[in-house]
Amino acid sequence: MKLRIEKAIYGGDGLARVPEGKTVFVPGTLPGELVEATIAADRRSFATSVLDAVLEPSPERVAPGCEYVPRCGGCQYQHASPAFQLQMKLDILKETMARAHLPLPGEIGSLAGAPWGYRNRIRLHVMGGALGYRQRGSHNLLPVTHCPIAAPLIEQAIAAVERIAKETSLASLCDEVEFFTNGEQDQLLVSLWSEKPRRVRERSLEGFADRLQVEIAALTGVGLFSQQSSSILHWGQRSLTYTVSGHVYQVSLGSFFQVNRFLAPALLQLAIGERSGGRAWDLYSGVGLFAQALNFEHVTAVESEGFSADDLNVNLENKPHRVVRSNTLDFLRTPAQPKPELIVVDPPRAGLGKDICSHLGSVAAPEIVYVSCDPATLTRDLQSLLQHGYSVQTMNLVDLFPQTFHMETVTSLKRN
Repeated sequence: MKLRIEKAIYGGDGLARVPEGKTVFVPGTLPGELVEATIAADRRSFATSVLDAVLEPSPERVAPGCEYVPRCGGCQYQHASPAFQLQMKLDILKETMARAHLPLPGEIGSLAGAPWGYRNRIRLHVMGGALGYRQRGSHNLLPVTHCPIAAPLIEQAIAAVERIAKETSLASLCDEVEFFTNGEQDQLLVSLWSEKPRRVRERSLEGFADRLQVEIAALTGVGLFSQQSSSILHWGQRSLTYTVSGHVYQVSLGSFFQVNRFLAPALLQLAIGERSGGRAWDLYSGVGLFAQALNFEHVTAVESEGFSADDLNVNLENKPHRVVRSNTLDFLRTPAQPKPELIVVDPPRAGLGKDICSHLGSVAAPEIVYVSCDPATLTRDLQSLLQHGYSVQTMNLVDLFPQTFHMETVTSLKRN
């Protein structure tokens, strides 16, 4: 059928409507385009479809920069110009806020960086002697030899691992390979992930690592993880050094760090700005990206994940700050804590949730900075925080994930 695309929606598809009013989601399309599509799954209130042809293309349509589009499930927006990708994300964010009946700040700011080679971390499946991503809309694997949104060092590492995969029996070691490099690309960590516990001898891991270092001189460390436990075998160093705006961080195998090597300084600046004072909390602190840079006399950094919490201790050891190894809800339930002037939260995609928002409302800090990677859970949490006496002061969209539908936002809330 022929469909006119009304708008982009979160998740990467375009939205159209058939004459009787049913919504149809069409991948690989842009607002305003006339397309031909075939229904793939028809449900009561909506249908999903497969794009057959673009009859009237948008002036913002461009040729994808990767040969694996549209087969690969990793990128959804490569057919749109970088500027229009950012505009679609802004429109989606504004509509999500409006649908939740949340008052918008005067203007939502936006920030973008280089659209290619930005990722400092990617994770690929092992397929015998090849590496691959999931195919779009499928559990099947798509072999790839490169990934143009990844840092050049990671692209070199992908090619190197494929060259040595069979001779080092990589498939017997792991099911997935993760590459992580620092901003300067002079250090590289490789994590091997196994879905089930395997009996792996250290010399097998060493054989793979030694061979890979011949190909990639920047290789710093290799770790072997099981999905079922936190146990790890490792070769070389367990961490690398990552510098953001002059702040130096230890980031270990298995730890979380922001993925965009170009925009980490801008994200840090938006989150902490020129704020200063006596006491601040950094919840979901990770390795301490924000905690280390906060210009407060006393910072309490809260992190539950083991590897990140270990790095957090190292990264704050020369500061008069406190590290709490705990999940955020348990920390907030702790009675009689001195009230902070600022709380920074950077939760995972699931957001804060009702209980944490309620506790934050009880703490009643003068300002909360909310760093979010999901507009739906952000707006849900903002509704709750507004009910507990806060108002949105500023909101900025930071395009940490060009070529994909994902977006990062930094929102400042003040106590009324």
